[in-house]
Amino acid sequence: QVQLVESGGDLVQPGGSLRLSCAASGATSLYFNIGWFRQAPGKEREGVACISKEDKSPSYIDSVKGRFTISRDNDKNTVYLQMNSLKPEDSAQYYCAAAFRGALCSLSEDTYVRWGQGTQVAVSS
Repeated sequence: QVQLVESGGDLVQPGGSLRLSCAASGATSLYFNIGWFRQAPGKEREGVACISKEDKSPSYIDSVKGRFTISRDNDKNTVYLQMNSLKPEDSAQYYCAAAFRGALCSLSEDTYVRWGQGTQVAVSS
């Protein structure tokens, strides 16, 4: 069974950068869609970025376009979320999730069936 483990969360100042990692285990390959989601206290979880199993057409929520980049290293069974120009409103628990169906990824959490435990990102001066 596929398990996902996130890492890389930290406390950073506004304008700073972080790179989150989502490592998959229990699978012979990373041939599935991966999404990054976040949830801030008192808010609903939202899809931030996703990348398809064949690394096609990554998607981003409008508020992170131009600042966040999702990528994957299938040899390492890892998906990354590079976050630049971080803002206080980016503070949240970040989760990665896997979807096994569909050619393209989605920012809707309904399609994801495996979730990691999350990593905390705090952006504050």
